[in-house]
Amino acid sequence: MWRSLKLGSIAVVSLGLIALTACGTTEPETNVLEPETETPTEKAATPMATTPDGHPTQGGQVIEMGPYHLELLALPEPGGVHLDFYLQTGDTHEAIPGATVTAQVETPTGEQRTLELLYDEPGEHYAAFLPAEVSGEYKVVVLTDIQGEKVNGRFTFNRE
Repeated sequence: MWRSLKLGSIAVVSLGLIALTACGTTEPETNVLEPETETPTEKAATPMATTPDGHPTQGGQVIEMGPYHLELLALPEPGGVHLDFYLQTGDTHEAIPGATVTAQVETPTGEQRTLELLYDEPGEHYAAFLPAEVSGEYKVVVLTDIQGEKVNGRFTFNRE
């Protein structure tokens, strides 16, 4: 009795496997993982650009971080790159003066540089000049201290 039950079980399992392979696809499946994050690139300066919620921007890379709007605009100039950093409130986009703003820059050659961005009152933004003429991707981490509150953003831009 056990022997016939055992043979019957083997027969059922075998038929099931045959049915599954017959219904399967002929092409092997491959799981290709593609990166989910896009590397932001430098955008041209457009004075009336807007964020998805309709707020005006300066045309740079934008990060909405909690109640803050962070925007980096990298403008190539002879001898380097002029960095404009807009630190604003997220809801009304009013400038936030008086913060300590530092940029940690990694050049395409791997060199690390630290720049202090100073507040430009007439332009209502923080600015610095990065003396670098090497073509390629620059990685920038902007560190801000707003009355003791740390707000940081990561940006990239390409210099051609």
